[in-house]
Formats: sequence, C-alpha cells, structure tokens
Amino acid sequence: MADAVADAGYALAHWNFAAIGRSTLAADVTDAEFREVAAAFRRAGVGIPSASATFNLIHPDEDLRRAQLAEAVELIGRIGMLGVEVVTLCTGTRDAGNMWRAHPGNTAPDAWRDLRAGLDVLLEAAAEAGLLLGVEPEAGNVVVDAPAAARLLGELGDGAPIGIVLDPANLLTPATLPQQERILTEAVELLGPRVVGAQAKDVVAEGYSAAGAGGMDYDRVFRLLAGLDPVPLVVQDVTEPDAARVREDLLHRHAAALVR
Repeated sequence: MADAVADAGYALAHWNFAAIGRSTLAADVTDAEFREVAAAFRRAGVGIPSASATFNLIHPDEDLRRAQLAEAVELIGRIGMLGVEVVTLCTGTRDAGNMWRAHPGNTAPDAWRDLRAGLDVLLEAAAEAGLLLGVEPEAGNVVVDAPAAARLLGELGDGAPIGIVLDPANLLTPATLPQQERILTEAVELLGPRVVGAQAKDVVAEGYSAAGAGGMDYDRVFRLLAGLDPVPLVVQDVTEPDAARVREDLLHRHAAALVR
C-alpha cells in the first residue's frame, strides 16, 4: 500500500487502520503492527502527518459512545508510533446508523453538550501525547460549517490542542457552488490560523468526486490556502488508477493560482 502511494507521486498520506481491514480505532491492532505500518511507509519514503480516530462522538447509544471514546483515548496514546502530528475526528450526529448523515437532533443543545464532553476527554489525551486533534466541518455533523467550527474553537480557547481540517467541498452543495467565493472566503477568514490540514475532492450532483471532476474552483481554493501556513493536502474520493492524474492536475492548478 505504501509503495502504491509513492508510485502515484505522493509524499504524504493520511492513515486509517480500516485501510488494512482493521478497526479505525485500532483496538484490534498490536503495537508490532503499528510499527510495521510505520516501517512500510518509511521504506516507501512517504510521511504520515495524520491518522483517523473517527467515531460518532454524539452517538445516541451512550454505552457505545463511552466505549468508543475509551478506544479513541487508547489510540491517541499509541498513534505516535506512526509519527503523526494530527489525529482526526468526527464531531458526530444523532443518526445511529451513519456518522456522516445529518439528523434534526444535531442542532439541539444536548448534542453540543455531548460533543464538548467527549472532546474534553480527547483533548486531555492529545495534550498528554503531544498531538493535535483535527476537527472537520461536515454537513452531516454537529460542527456543520465554518461558523460552528469557529464557535468551538472560541469556546476551547487558543491553547487547546485542536485545529481544523478544512475540506472546501464539505462547505458546498451543487446548489451553493455559485456562492463558493463568499463561503470559502468566510471559512478561511474564520478558521485560517487554526487550519492544520486540508482536503481535496469535488462537488457533483451525486455528492462528491475526485478533485477536478465537479464544480469546485480550485484556482480560488489554492489562492485562499496560499494565505495560510502550509499544511498537508489530502486527496479524497479518487480511485487508485486515477490518483497520479489528480495529483498532477492539482499541482498544475496550485502553480497557476500562485502566479495570478
């Protein structure tokens, strides 16, 4: 797997243990297997800047939520073996079946309360491990957009070990693509200093696709990102055969954006 990433031209890769058929929270992964993953990527010359600890932070089943929170704390304590700096989260939904699907209960005060309670535990674990948590605004989650993410950061304070993973496509729909300049500019203005990673995919009628296949204005995206400190850009929703082409396209768009 690491060799395939390198062969496609990528220098970095986000990690999720689901990629090798294990649980994302790695309760079924031994320390030796952590070291094997790290060694494979090191041999391939590919860095791992971030890893996933995604689970439904506000799942309506409190017992499941509590158990997965404990697994996430354990993972944060071990994930340093991969050399990562950021552990990514899902801020959750009241939908019991899909942690990325919206639910009317996500806007209720108790949803925010449960999010904060879980985050307090994870923030303590991240501080002890010397890592940052990465929260990604998602249309189906409690942190639904840039203003919600800014609210969270404001409540937690500047010293909290948490930042934002910015995926511009998550902030848009096919209907709002004509407004992307305003929406994305607002997001960067609100969140820019706390952005610790970015993602690249595109918006299409069916949902999402590989970057460049939809209506995202990546010239604009790269101009906005150029005003921030450099962060890893993770390509999403791309097939392995198409990964090299998408990388080259994004590099071309990035270079063109910077000279305008």
